[in-house]
Amino acid sequence: MGKTLLVAELSANHGHDLDIALRTVRAAKASGADAIKLQTYTPDTITIDSDQEWFRIDKGTQWDGRNLYDLYAEAYTPWEWHETIKKEAEDQGLLFFSTPFDRTAVDFLEGLGVPMYKIASFEITDLPLIEYTASKGKPVILSTGIATLADIEAAVSACRKAGNDNITLLQCTSEYPADPGEANLLTMKNMADTFGVSVGLSDHTMGSPVALAAVALGASMIEKHFILRRSIGGPDASFSMEPEEFSSMARDIRIAEKALGRVSYSLTARKLKSRYFSRSLFVVEDISPGEKFSERNIRSIRPGLGLPPVLLPEILGRKARHSLKKGTPLAWSHIG
Repeated sequence: MGKTLLVAELSANHGHDLDIALRTVRAAKASGADAIKLQTYTPDTITIDSDQEWFRIDKGTQWDGRNLYDLYAEAYTPWEWHETIKKEAEDQGLLFFSTPFDRTAVDFLEGLGVPMYKIASFEITDLPLIEYTASKGKPVILSTGIATLADIEAAVSACRKAGNDNITLLQCTSEYPADPGEANLLTMKNMADTFGVSVGLSDHTMGSPVALAAVALGASMIEKHFILRRSIGGPDASFSMEPEEFSSMARDIRIAEKALGRVSYSLTARKLKSRYFSRSLFVVEDISPGEKFSERNIRSIRPGLGLPPVLLPEILGRKARHSLKKGTPLAWSHIG
């Protein structure tokens, strides 16, 4: 198994302060992230400024009562920051990429030379956007938080129609924060088998257990919202990871990757040493020459220096060639 790509999602966690954004990039690197991801939109590219009721959020989220346009005005990352953040990320040795929300964002990001794209859950039904993004020939990551199986199939087909088969599907629960009981990580593995693509997790649950489970099931990417401190506030603060939490998750994931290892039935040097403590046949009472072996005078015990226990039925009733002292590992040379 390869190294899982750990993505720190900057999202709105900068409070429209470029210095905080750059500090967050540095903290992500220090916390074990491999990549920093932005979201590339403006309020006008993602919605319109309208007071009509359907532009007001009322779906049982933490943003209920807010107007979409106002929310996105608070949350978006200024496009003029992107190049500066990208340079900081690359100086830190981080991969930099983003989520475009319309064609103008794709074109803008192409101008920056990003190496890959992510399509957000709520855009997975925008097949023209997916096809246009995929046409750039770079890896496409599709988040599936609100998608039906048919939606996923259509999105994958849109990428392939554009001649792009470098696809990663992210299992995602589009709740903020998400309930681990609704993560359904087995779906992630099924998507890999069904569509023949890489898979990963866009994780909105608190903590790292769900991410660790995803790695064990074959996730090639884990994405977590990342913030310097939740006390900074902002639309995504409540379900974002702080540096210490991300660092702990990253450390545990790297340990989990080592533990997964490979399929192997060979014994390491340590395991071979431990076989000393396996069971074998021993003399457990003094035995005279010619005395028959019985379940009273020989037994399967530790350590593993005698004959294998599987031979016990074959040996019972046979005679000892010579006297044997209690505690002697039984050998074929002892058996008449």
